Amino acid sequence: MSKHSIFLRIYAGLVILVCLVAIFGFLLVQIINYQRAQEYRESLTDGISFVISEGVARQKTEQQRIDWISDASDLLELPIYYLDAKKIDLSRTEEKRIENQQAVVRYDAEKEIAYLVIGVKNDPKHFLYIKVDSLGERQMKALPIFILDYLVYYPGQEQEYIEEIQKHFSYKIGIQKIADINLDSEQVGRLRADQSVILYRDSATVRGTTISIISPMPNQSGSVLVIGPVPMFNWMPFKLAAGITLLSMFLLSLGVYGLIVPIQRKLRQVNDALNVMKTGDMSIRVPVEGHDEMASLATSYNNMSDHIQRLIESQRELMRAVSHELRTPVARIRFAMEMLADEDEYEYRMQQVEMIDKDIEALNTLIDEIMTYAKLEQGTPSLDFEKIVLVDVLEQVAVETEALKTQKDIRLDPLSSDIRVDAERRYLHRVVQNLVGNAIRYCDNQVVISGGIDKITRMAFVCVEDDGPGIPEEDRKRIFEAFARLDDSRTRASGGYGLGLSIVSRIAYWFGGTIAVDQSPDLGGARFTMSWPARRFKKKK
Repeated sequence: MSKHSIFLRIYAGLVILVCLVAIFGFLLVQIINYQRAQEYRESLTDGISFVISEGVARQKTEQQRIDWISDASDLLELPIYYLDAKKIDLSRTEEKRIENQQAVVRYDAEKEIAYLVIGVKNDPKHFLYIKVDSLGERQMKALPIFILDYLVYYPGQEQEYIEEIQKHFSYKIGIQKIADINLDSEQVGRLRADQSVILYRDSATVRGTTISIISPMPNQSGSVLVIGPVPMFNWMPFKLAAGITLLSMFLLSLGVYGLIVPIQRKLRQVNDALNVMKTGDMSIRVPVEGHDEMASLATSYNNMSDHIQRLIESQRELMRAVSHELRTPVARIRFAMEMLADEDEYEYRMQQVEMIDKDIEALNTLIDEIMTYAKLEQGTPSLDFEKIVLVDVLEQVAVETEALKTQKDIRLDPLSSDIRVDAERRYLHRVVQNLVGNAIRYCDNQVVISGGIDKITRMAFVCVEDDGPGIPEEDRKRIFEAFARLDDSRTRASGGYGLGLSIVSRIAYWFGGTIAVDQSPDLGGARFTMSWPARRFKKKK
């Protein structure tokens, strides 16, 4: 597969896109969970912070407050400090929480330690500062004690004040009968022994694992204080997972759309160009961008458009030229027939018949040239490449030309019989024959034929030189056009129809080579050189 393959780029793009979306999703989950975890910590501490603050506020003297805080610290097994408010810098958000009787939670992720800042009711000059480095069963069992300490001031009104402080808790607290709670005998026994019970409940619902704390109510036999259920923090709840999944799918869709849009745009360009082509306008070309399959498609379309346009122009030129070329011999034949009808002399009639025969032969030659040119111009001809001895073809053309008794000096440069090239023998013979015939018409006396394989480029070549007037540099490209003749004379002594060099040009093209003309360094006339790959690589099936 090519490194520029559009499919490889799409696959690589998809892999990169999936990795980027996965990284983005992971980071997004971390960011969201950081905020969720902070909110979760605050929701757990808000209620108990309010109760602790109320407990401190009930102490009448500062010493009593310090003693109460010391007892609370021992109970929680956590350090609690009674600090001057000026020693703690609070942000606006934290100040707002303190005003709302909520706790400020500062979490150190590296040390895994949380620091709680709690305001003291009716004492704006001091804060409670709690360092929470661990949270276990000891701390959970202490929570009901603070709530019960708050309720002890409202005997007989516990239910009303539970409902009053419920707004400060994010989880449910309430007083229930033991019989209403699904407990085993051991748990009931512990409650009757004035011990708190912690319940862990796993649920397949969205809530997941929850914790409930049950503590016996003093002076209320059969009643217990129930805190919870408190949901454990879930790092990947259903809503978050669903949201991240949907967002990831949306981003992947956008990414895939971004990968497909360039292909869609290029296909639209080709489709629009084809629609324009159907109207007969061959001037539209598709821009070639990159080196992938779409660029190859655009190149193929442009080449096809160029070829079709060239065929149309060639057909028009062919029709104009053929109509002109046919008129002359047909007119001569008609004139000769008229003369033949009016003439009784046998020798003169035979002379006219001979002229008619020459014109018919000229017509056959013209038709053969036109058919060969059209076959080479319209599409890929059936070429049977084989290894041939180059000197054999050159010698054959030289011998055939000598047999015509042109009175010209035809010389073949020495060439080893070991030189073999890949070529279609019939078309290579036609190339050399046309070049030599063209040189015979224009030379003064001498024509030189040569060939071989270039040692540097490994290209095979045949070369025909003459000592004629040569070809002006500005006309060297035009002579390979169909029916092009530099003197524009249709009746000159040199003859020809202007198709020979065009046929050579097309054969060179289908051989995968080139044809060029310049000045012969030795003879001074024109030098035609056709070169093509000496070895053709067979395509694997």
